[in-house]
Amino acid sequence: MSTHEQKEIESKILGYFLDLDIHEPVTPNVVSKYDEAVFDTFQSGFSFLSDIRRLYDEEKLPPLVKPKQPQNAISRYREDFPILSRKINGKNLIWFDNGATTQKPKAVIDRLVYFYENENSNIHRGAHDLAAKATDAYEEARQITASFINAPSSENIVFVRGATEGINLVANAFGCRYLKSGDEIIISHLEHHANIVPWQLVCEKTGARLRVIPVDESGQIILPEFEKLINSRTKFVSITHVSNALGTIVPVKEVVRIAHAHGIRVLIDAAQSISHFSIDVADIDADFLVFSGHKIYAPTGIGALYGKEDALKILPPYQGGGNMIADVTFEKTIYQDAPAKFEAGTGNIADAVGLGAALKYVRGIGLENIARYESQLLSYTVSELSKIEGVRIIGTALQKASVLSFTLDGFTTDEIGKALNQRGIAVRTGHHCAQPILRRFGLESVVRATLAFYNTFDEIDEFISVISNLKR
Repeated sequence: MSTHEQKEIESKILGYFLDLDIHEPVTPNVVSKYDEAVFDTFQSGFSFLSDIRRLYDEEKLPPLVKPKQPQNAISRYREDFPILSRKINGKNLIWFDNGATTQKPKAVIDRLVYFYENENSNIHRGAHDLAAKATDAYEEARQITASFINAPSSENIVFVRGATEGINLVANAFGCRYLKSGDEIIISHLEHHANIVPWQLVCEKTGARLRVIPVDESGQIILPEFEKLINSRTKFVSITHVSNALGTIVPVKEVVRIAHAHGIRVLIDAAQSISHFSIDVADIDADFLVFSGHKIYAPTGIGALYGKEDALKILPPYQGGGNMIADVTFEKTIYQDAPAKFEAGTGNIADAVGLGAALKYVRGIGLENIARYESQLLSYTVSELSKIEGVRIIGTALQKASVLSFTLDGFTTDEIGKALNQRGIAVRTGHHCAQPILRRFGLESVVRATLAFYNTFDEIDEFISVISNLKR
């Protein structure tokens, strides 16, 4: 490699090894042709793995040396998360189970405590100061949520328990009013059970049926096949943004464009994308989008359903009770407009406030910084894991979020999970509520490591060490 080529590669890599906070470049220990290949994988996907392994076997590439980290920024952010100082089996906790739930920063924990100590009250209609304060905090959280995904108004945001309830709300409200026998709903092979089962239940009630977009060998949906599924009976499309099992980033904007060209409404399940990169509902143009707060550093039991104004308007109420009514007689009920129409009963007020605090916290770091750093983490993990004989990485789409699923020859996924847990490393094993996509690849269970911005390269080294030692 010439000096000029070396400098070009170095310059390219340095541009991406940025401190999350102060944006100063951090020099890698070694810049090599292999580093260039690893860097390029996040621009072009993971199809390079077999070639990299072959080149390693032929000893044509030097070993990869991990980049130095922006330790000052990462350490500072890690200190925001009390649970990361815990010991598990005498080892520092390494939380690689972020796809199941993320840990909570002090800013969120403290906001919950403050609410219960200073603002706790039921919201709306209370003729006292605490009711006003609680209402203000709740509605501010709605406004923060709208701003976070670039919704035009807070009135586009319905608070729900999570993505699952949001999908059920739309499936039942839309299905009960607009679906009949013979109608069709399109989902994809990548879906979490939460975006399969509600639609199956609706189909059982209405006589409609599900159609499924297939995926290719990398785990990406096949858009031409999606277009072929659309016909005069197609009434709705509901699709994930990021696969919780494979990490595949689905081209949802193109899915929406195709569906809208046929007059079909679309719901996006953003449960696994919301914490990894910026989402702009105006740009995507989806009719509905759902996400869960606990996937983005907020409390459990709270989430959001975004709906376009006209989309929410055509849906009937999902549940009945207080708070969502304008007037009730024994003969007739008049409902409030959205979002109140869909928020029957006392909502999860404190956790909605916690969601607002979490979104403010993430916005302070910057999703573009989070996406960049998590890409580095995933790239390094893939490169190191791919060196271990017998590892099979599941999901190699060109566009991936920081989800890494794999198997290891000679070991069950439970055995791998238990070995990792002995070192304090939390991963998830099993089918991840995504059995259809795993069976597409001939599997019933995988090990899944899901990374967040508070994870480190040193933690990845610990993870790789455990997997490597299993093979010895």
